[in-house]
Amino acid sequence: MSKESRMDPEVFSMVLETLSKLEKDRLPLETKLEMDRKGEFPEDLIRFMLGPEIALHLIFVPEEYGGLGAGAVEIAVISERMAKMDLAVATSFLGICLGMDPIRVGGTAEQKEKYIRKIAEEGLIVAYAVTEPEAGSNVQALKTRAERVLDDKGRVKGYRINGQKQFITNGGVADLYTILANTPEGPSFFIVEGGAKGLIPGKHEDKHGIRASDTCPLSLEDLYVPMENLVGGVEGQGLKQANRVFGYTRLMVATLALGCGMAAIERAIAYSKERVQFGSPLAEKQGYTHQLLVPNVVRLEAARAYIESTGRRLDSGEEDLQVEGSIAKYFATEAGDATANDAIQAFGGYGYMREYEVEKIKRDAKILPIYEGTSEIQRNIISLYRMRSTVRSKGEFYEQMAVAMDELPEEVGGTLIADAMRTLNQIIFEARKKKLTRSQYVMFQLADMMTWCEVGEALCSKAASYQGDGGRSADFLAACARLFAREAVVKVYVNGLRIAQGCQEALDQALTSIEAMRLGQAMKGSLSDMDGIAAELVK
Repeated sequence: MSKESRMDPEVFSMVLETLSKLEKDRLPLETKLEMDRKGEFPEDLIRFMLGPEIALHLIFVPEEYGGLGAGAVEIAVISERMAKMDLAVATSFLGICLGMDPIRVGGTAEQKEKYIRKIAEEGLIVAYAVTEPEAGSNVQALKTRAERVLDDKGRVKGYRINGQKQFITNGGVADLYTILANTPEGPSFFIVEGGAKGLIPGKHEDKHGIRASDTCPLSLEDLYVPMENLVGGVEGQGLKQANRVFGYTRLMVATLALGCGMAAIERAIAYSKERVQFGSPLAEKQGYTHQLLVPNVVRLEAARAYIESTGRRLDSGEEDLQVEGSIAKYFATEAGDATANDAIQAFGGYGYMREYEVEKIKRDAKILPIYEGTSEIQRNIISLYRMRSTVRSKGEFYEQMAVAMDELPEEVGGTLIADAMRTLNQIIFEARKKKLTRSQYVMFQLADMMTWCEVGEALCSKAASYQGDGGRSADFLAACARLFAREAVVKVYVNGLRIAQGCQEALDQALTSIEAMRLGQAMKGSLSDMDGIAAELVK
């Protein structure tokens, strides 16, 4: 997405106001709890949101096809707001965006004009049908087959598709589907309209969370698709098309996690001011604020900073941000899930009761580290590709980041991140030299260090220029940056030791770098920072 595709500020504000009004009028707490209890897809509500009066789906649609042409930063804000309202509803809209993406990035001019415009004008519900019962996140294990159907002159006129799809969002209610299937030349996307003969939705899944979103399997039995509905008109482009949007779609999932986390933490903060225990509000007790509020708020602020940074890069036209999408999704979804879990603890026994909603938010949030590629898949991607970047650049990939961190004001924690990155560099090179990177366990430890360092870089950079225009003071964000920088140092120190000393072959040089990290010095001022954050949270 380019800078020219950004929304008009007034229109953007109107969208956010529309969501607030929608929640107030159509999604009060009682309605959300009832939707969750029944586990039924609220088609009337979704159709209303897609209808001409609101048309929220237009944020995903490029302007040339009748949409609002929102940029990644704007979509992140809107998606966060939608997830704060209700993750099941937000997931339905994510499904529409996912389903349209293969056409948006890989479709022919005729396909885009026909289908993207139709989605915009008619408010179609779209489904993205990729996952299979035995393949899960490994789309290369695809078993669905698309066999060529030839005309009397031996030319391909269409395809006959057979196979099974699993866990398809909007699968039972969609008006349009993009389906991935193996052709003779490799995986390819096909556009299929709802109700097509041979496209058979299965039973609506009875889920742990996001119960009001529609999720079901699909059976494809001799489903005929004409040649003009092969996305891009060329076989074998499906994985390339999917990879092109991972940076964007996984960033969207990260924003949903941020929304869930914020919904949970805001309820926990409000409860802390109301609930009195042992003669004073919970808001005055460090066992509550410093244990259940502050650490989660710090991680959510870190996730927000990284999402904003990646969104700006997407909006500037930068491509190949799949790893950034993986980092955003991995970190934010784990942070959002942990925050929701701690919110139940924050409410005590009441948190376990459905009527207080944090129980529902926790069940909803659990899907986020799972769908659109599990956390384990993301850690594989992060460690593999960042190790390649480090080796190919001879260490400059992280060294350049470290130099930039050294130049930040000391009070935002940049030097801590710089030291952690340089130690990380040493661990990567020596672990690779000793062939320890053949171990998935080692690669996962590296992925965590890489993630915390890069997310820390985004938060420290934001804190250095932040003027207090985001609802919190500059001192608040600086304290968050320092606390997270310390967390990143601990992550590199502990994970580094696990690799350097926990494997059969010790990494002597890396161990020297790890032991030189001055962990005690880094921790100075931690309690004061937590006190300051807590005070602003509950004031």
